[in-house]
Amino acid sequence: MRAVFLDRDGVINEIVYFPELGVLDSPLNPRQFKLLPNVAKAIRIFNRLGLKVVVASNQPGMAKGKMTRELFEKTRLKMRRELRKGGAHIDAEYYCFHHPSAKYAKYRVRCRCRKPKPGLLLRAAKDLGLDLSKSYLLGDSLTDIEAGKAVGCKTFLIGYLKSYLAKLIEDKGVRPDFIVPSLLHAAKIIKKEVS
Repeated sequence: MRAVFLDRDGVINEIVYFPELGVLDSPLNPRQFKLLPNVAKAIRIFNRLGLKVVVASNQPGMAKGKMTRELFEKTRLKMRRELRKGGAHIDAEYYCFHHPSAKYAKYRVRCRCRKPKPGLLLRAAKDLGLDLSKSYLLGDSLTDIEAGKAVGCKTFLIGYLKSYLAKLIEDKGVRPDFIVPSLLHAAKIIKKEVS
């Protein structure tokens, strides 16, 4: 069974700007969660191709004391509802809640699931019977690409290649198979490969 692994923030939904802190971050509550344009359309393509659609995402908001488990769950459920409205569905979700500088000790662990480590992908493969060498990973950062490469997935970097990112790719020697501006662009390429 083949899968498409999707990072969440910056791939499925918009990153939120917090002007009072001057930072971009994950949505911290359902009100801040907004799907990016054409995401449901892209996921519908994966659904029709018979690919498992799996969210695999680092979510350290609770570890950093920025959100509660209840708010995380409400945000996650909003994502599913919004996708359903667009005729798309996700088959499974895997999250890493850990962070090395977590505010709470229970999240401050050296885990195998925080990308760039591939633990989330390996757990999903075991649970769902996936062939990682025939699967795809789509993310908006090099940590996503590293995790995908570690298990043999074909990788897509979503976004535009900025000069600092190009340098990082060069320095780390981690090259995505494709660099595309959106999830829909990736879906069209995958459709040609799978069809």
